[in-house]
Amino acid sequence: MGLRDRLVDPKSPDRRPRRAAYALPTLFTAGNIFLGYLSILASFRGAMLAASHGAGAADQFAIAAKAIGAAVFLDGLDGRIARMTNTTSDFGREMDSLADLVSFGMAPAVLAFAWGVQFLDHGMSEKLRGQIFNAGYIISFLFLLCGALRLARFNVQHNPVPKNPGRPDRKYFVGLPIPAGAGMVAALVWAFNAEPLTWWPLSVLWLGMLLLLGFLMVSTWRYYSFKGIGLSKPYTPLIVILAGALIFGLWSYSQPVWLALASCYVGSGIVIRIGGILRRRFRPVPAPPSPERQIG
Repeated sequence: MGLRDRLVDPKSPDRRPRRAAYALPTLFTAGNIFLGYLSILASFRGAMLAASHGAGAADQFAIAAKAIGAAVFLDGLDGRIARMTNTTSDFGREMDSLADLVSFGMAPAVLAFAWGVQFLDHGMSEKLRGQIFNAGYIISFLFLLCGALRLARFNVQHNPVPKNPGRPDRKYFVGLPIPAGAGMVAALVWAFNAEPLTWWPLSVLWLGMLLLLGFLMVSTWRYYSFKGIGLSKPYTPLIVILAGALIFGLWSYSQPVWLALASCYVGSGIVIRIGGILRRRFRPVPAPPSPERQIG
């Protein structure tokens, strides 16, 4: 007997799941919200420690980044569990979107400003420092706003078609998913050992990356969706070996592996889009059909 059959209410004539079954995916969503809340608190604590020149600021920023990474993992599970147990509902979808806005919108926006902008070197020009600060406020907010727009578009559109559609037998996201954007922010913070940026050129590059992520989220570029990979399907031993190697890499070399995974996924949409433009531009123009010869 499968998991879906075990959760069926025997008193229901239409084989509806038990009421308790609906709580299972909701628990994962609640955990997602908690991790976003934890990340925001850790960013605040890290900012206060860095401002008072106390020890442990980097540790708090590392907790904030890891909490976002764990939220990305939970976000990938709640929807799958809801589909596996046949407990998908409008309530669950709306709650999932609200959780995503907290964990992948607000939490990375706060972390991005506190870690990448707030602690610039005081030896630089105060005018330049103030300009970077103002840009940091605006760009962090734009990242949050683009994430909210991405979620709203995902909720209202049914079967959206990306600007560069791919194979019809595969599933794609239209625009960069907000968990991937937040994961990229967290991966970069963790790759720098969570030490706050103090050199202004790095802060400028950091803000440029936030702008790029915001644009990719609201774009209509194609990103591969992993929803077609089911947990109950049999796979080849090669895929199992790759999954095991990935888990080992994240456990033993979390900084480079996490950064590589996030960068490859974010960059995949850019590569696919540029490749489509180049193919259309350099595609040979078909020759016009030769006129038919008239006889007689």
